[in-house]
Amino acid sequence: MNPFTKKLKKAFSEFFGFPRKQFSILPGRLKRYILSSPMFLLSLIFLLSFFGLSGKGGEALNNFLSFWIGNVIYVVPLVFFLFGITFLVVPKKWLFAGILAGFVLLFGISGILSLLKELILTSGGKIGDFSSTFVGNVFGSLVAFFVFLLFVFIGGLSFCYLLSPYFRAKEEVEKERETVISRAIKRVIAFPKFKVSKIEPEEEMLKTREDKAREFLKKPGLPEARALKFIAPPLEFLEQEKEKAYSGDIKQNSFIIKKTLENFGIEVSMTQVNIGPTVAQYTLKPAEGVKLSRITNLSNNLALALAAHPIRIEAPIPGKSLVGIEVPNKVRSKVRLRNLISFPDFKKSSSGLAFVLGRDVSGNPLFGDLARLPHLLVAGSTGTGKTIFLNSLILSLLYQNSPTTLRLVLIDPKRVEFTIYNGLPHLLCPVIYTPQRTIHALKWIIEEMERRFNVLSESKVKNIASFNEVALKKKTDPLPYIILIIDELADLMAARGKEIEACIVRIAQMARAVGIHLVVATQRPSVEVITGLIKANITSRVSFQVATQFDARTVLDMAGAEKLLGLGDMLYVSAEAVKPKRIQGAYVSENEVKKVVKWISENTILGASEDELLRGLREFEERIVLEPESTRAFKDPLYEEAKRIVIRAQKASASLLQRRLQIGYARAARLLDMLEAKGIVGPLRGAKPRKVFIEPEEELFE
Repeated sequence: MNPFTKKLKKAFSEFFGFPRKQFSILPGRLKRYILSSPMFLLSLIFLLSFFGLSGKGGEALNNFLSFWIGNVIYVVPLVFFLFGITFLVVPKKWLFAGILAGFVLLFGISGILSLLKELILTSGGKIGDFSSTFVGNVFGSLVAFFVFLLFVFIGGLSFCYLLSPYFRAKEEVEKERETVISRAIKRVIAFPKFKVSKIEPEEEMLKTREDKAREFLKKPGLPEARALKFIAPPLEFLEQEKEKAYSGDIKQNSFIIKKTLENFGIEVSMTQVNIGPTVAQYTLKPAEGVKLSRITNLSNNLALALAAHPIRIEAPIPGKSLVGIEVPNKVRSKVRLRNLISFPDFKKSSSGLAFVLGRDVSGNPLFGDLARLPHLLVAGSTGTGKTIFLNSLILSLLYQNSPTTLRLVLIDPKRVEFTIYNGLPHLLCPVIYTPQRTIHALKWIIEEMERRFNVLSESKVKNIASFNEVALKKKTDPLPYIILIIDELADLMAARGKEIEACIVRIAQMARAVGIHLVVATQRPSVEVITGLIKANITSRVSFQVATQFDARTVLDMAGAEKLLGLGDMLYVSAEAVKPKRIQGAYVSENEVKKVVKWISENTILGASEDELLRGLREFEERIVLEPESTRAFKDPLYEEAKRIVIRAQKASASLLQRRLQIGYARAARLLDMLEAKGIVGPLRGAKPRKVFIEPEEELFE
């Protein structure tokens, strides 16, 4: 296309107010409806024109086609009707074949009618007369008849095949097997002077999924599973990525960025554009002598010029002498766990603790490994994707490990997020909801950690991986990894802050070598919840969108998380990547989690040794509950009665105990202090009653 034609096309689109590529963002089904509607309308117009009901326009079309194809015009409504159906159901790459089949059919009928016009008094129009005369002179009338009959047969057969359900089903299978590299090539936009990065090709995504899933169990350093039966769930339970991101006019946005910076006296050269699922990163190289702070201070000006908010500026991009400007896409695409879990990089972890993080701003997959982190802190406002991230992490672990190699402890103070995992064979105990049982679980994990250190010391190895290698050679039981996941830390810290903090810090400091790892999440990233000791011992962190820059600095020690877009958009830092990486987290629906948990529960039979850890946890709890009276602190004679009153009333205050026990304020306050020390009630909350952490049905166990 020459420059004059390009300018004319641009002027035409601007005049009619129809931006280029705007039509391409319409949903595929809507585009089919739009394209097929004129075909059905033309079919109706030609049909009505036979009865004089389509006005002068229909009469003109009738006369025009009658001149060229004669009596074949009576077949035209049927052909256009078939065109409409073709646009609705036939895959896009075969649409031209459907149109060509219609014209071949009309051509064949026109030739036959012209050959037989003396016998049946019909006409094939100018096209039929010319073609029948030419073919008849070359091959004779009889051969010409069979030639045109072949055209009719090819056109009719093509329509029948293209519109058949078998063909459409086959095409759907072929479409699913289309690789990501071919889809990436289709996305490449003509973009002079700017390079658009492409997403790396995915490995075979739909080949023998069950065989690939079973391969996850073949971990080096581990004996055959102690579970009598365990089959990793097939990946068909997870959904594939379907949406495509649309970032708008890349060339125009690059020009706006460069022009805006030039208006403030900053000379830059645009280099490339990385299109991710959530944002498009426009990279630029500043001229020599330009301070990066001058560019970062212009984020609001760039947001105004681009009509996009919020804009995040990464200056510089790690490992490159470039500045990245991240602009939100006009249409975001969902990142799915199934597509990422298929990559070979996911299976490189020898420990089996790799998990999916998501895709970066270039669309490349990113993974983490709890064995190297070794603990993870997750923070973000309500509804930004924390629980979905935790579900993605849990499913990543379940696809790699049997209950022999991995045990989970799930703590859910909100009581609704992890309930779906109850009954999972990997759980050490049912999902924990109360602060008191959380304290028991944390103290047991500390005791198990110390026991494991003794085991490693006796075996003369320094970590769990070395111990399991020795166990493999000796064909003895391995030590399973234990992952403790807390979905809401803020509620626990409000109830039993000092004890919770002490336990978390102790585990985070020492538990790495013995295969115990922490994942802690909170929606309130304040210094009261994420204390200095917790931050110092958990260096790997994920931050979703937060409300203020202060919250972002609390989590990441730097700003940026307040400019995220929500819905899984996050920043990730670790010991290996000190600079935050922007990632779109993988989305996992509740239905997918249910399918995976149900499959594992129904296809796993545990051996007798599998309950050893669970028995240890129960014995620890019984030891605490049945602690001899002589070893406990002195109690008021009314302590047990006061305990029963507050548990049954589900509220605790000095006035309540004064009325029920007929005692004075000083004694009632002393009883409340005892109940608080034992974890039965919470601390003072001003004028509100204290919280009661023991449910009435749990009274027997306390």
